[in-house]
Amino acid sequence: MLANPFRRALFPAALLLAGCAAGTPGQINDPYETTNRRVHAFNKSIDENLIRPFTASSADGEGEDKRENGVLVVVGNVGGNLTLPGKVVNSLLQGRPGKAAQNTGRFLINSTLGLGGLHDPAGQEFGLDEVDTDFGETLYVWGAPEGAYVELPLLGPSTQRDTLGKVVDLFIDPLDYVIDDHEALTITGIKLASKVSDRARFGDTVDSILYDSADSYAQTRLLYLNHRWYELGMEGGEIDPYDPYEE
Repeated sequence: MLANPFRRALFPAALLLAGCAAGTPGQINDPYETTNRRVHAFNKSIDENLIRPFTASSADGEGEDKRENGVLVVVGNVGGNLTLPGKVVNSLLQGRPGKAAQNTGRFLINSTLGLGGLHDPAGQEFGLDEVDTDFGETLYVWGAPEGAYVELPLLGPSTQRDTLGKVVDLFIDPLDYVIDDHEALTITGIKLASKVSDRARFGDTVDSILYDSADSYAQTRLLYLNHRWYELGMEGGEIDPYDPYEE
């Protein structure tokens, strides 16, 4: 019941943002390509000159060894654990209580037995894997159109619907309402560090997309959209193109 006013308030915003360029599901809709390419060039420069050298120096060895770096695994586990309360809220807003319960159980177990997410007993011992979701998916469930493809500074590929989703996700995390400003800043830092650790863990895949492609912008756009359509159960790819474990 509490979700209804929230939903009514946000749905017009989603339509305003995405409705002007709804597009056809499963087809690339990129009317802002010129601007997007400029942003992509900026993001690629930041990656090449700052993020890529940092993540490369923080990883142990090459190839498979990068994925097993203990620091990266710990940072990823803790950061991922801290995102779970927001995913619980999104699952409830989507009318998926089973998925909300799964992420709730995972958060409680890993926050206690897993020492705040340092370890993953929920997944390893209880079979409670993370159910990934976000407010962009919530908008999709509510029927909001995808809108145009956009590339955001620093945040990378997105759509108009998912961009609104990223904004709303900043405000619906229950942790933000039970912690003080200092703790909130610490949690934000951990989440950002987790994203940087992902860049190191999946470095070979990201490098292939950004630096080995004839057109890294077009490749990034294609892979993002196909993966997103697959996540949402729409027409699109059959595997996660960013997963280095996929053959």
